[in-house]
Amino acid sequence: MKYAVGVEYSGTAYCGWQRQPHCNSVQQNLESALGFVADHPLELVCAGRTDSGVHAVEQVAHFEAPVQRSERAWVLGANCRLPRDIRVKWVVPVEDEFHARFSARSRAYRYIILNAVVPSAIFHDRACWELKPLDQNVMHDCAQIIVGEHDFSSFRAAGCQSKSAHRKVHEISISRVDEMVYLDVTANAFLYHMVRNLAGSLIAVGRGDRDSKWFQQVFQAGDRNLAEATAPAAGLYLLHATYDAKFKLPNSGKKPVLF
Repeated sequence: MKYAVGVEYSGTAYCGWQRQPHCNSVQQNLESALGFVADHPLELVCAGRTDSGVHAVEQVAHFEAPVQRSERAWVLGANCRLPRDIRVKWVVPVEDEFHARFSARSRAYRYIILNAVVPSAIFHDRACWELKPLDQNVMHDCAQIIVGEHDFSSFRAAGCQSKSAHRKVHEISISRVDEMVYLDVTANAFLYHMVRNLAGSLIAVGRGDRDSKWFQQVFQAGDRNLAEATAPAAGLYLLHATYDAKFKLPNSGKKPVLF
């Protein structure tokens, strides 16, 4: 049987999604918990591998198991074995053709910036802190430059293993609610550190240190060295992945409410 699973986690305590021999990862915790329910070792494949310190509101993954269990058994059984900062939200059987990564039509991320004079004790590992006032309207207008299919080499980390830097950004918006500034972006896929690199340069524009002309020149140059520093991992959230309706996944494509 093949199953899809929806997972929520705080990434603060983990070295990212991917299982690694030298550190504690989200994947290894989930595989252990779900494997306990199945009474058999399992391997998970996810929609988008998040980095160390990055969070997920609804990560989607799939696994194959030699046994059948009810959704209730998978969810309750796994959550009883998981730490409090990782939670299985749902588990449903899927057709063999489903693949959490390759079947995803798009992914959506949110980057949260706390724009305040004093950093937050509560959100210190949940948001990026920026002291200087940000003009979210200027940031939003500037960000529209990247909408469409482009070469995103300027916002691609050195360790990126993707064969192509071309990605299609469906939409990007920057808004504010009081001291919280939200960068929301949806694309067919993302490069390594792409959202955090975009955030770093857009924050510089919002501060007035850079302008839209500079941003466009950097974007078109295809040179990561010209862009600003990578924004901290704490502010980044994988919101959801979107799949074809035929897979009948819970909440597929629905934007969750976050802060």
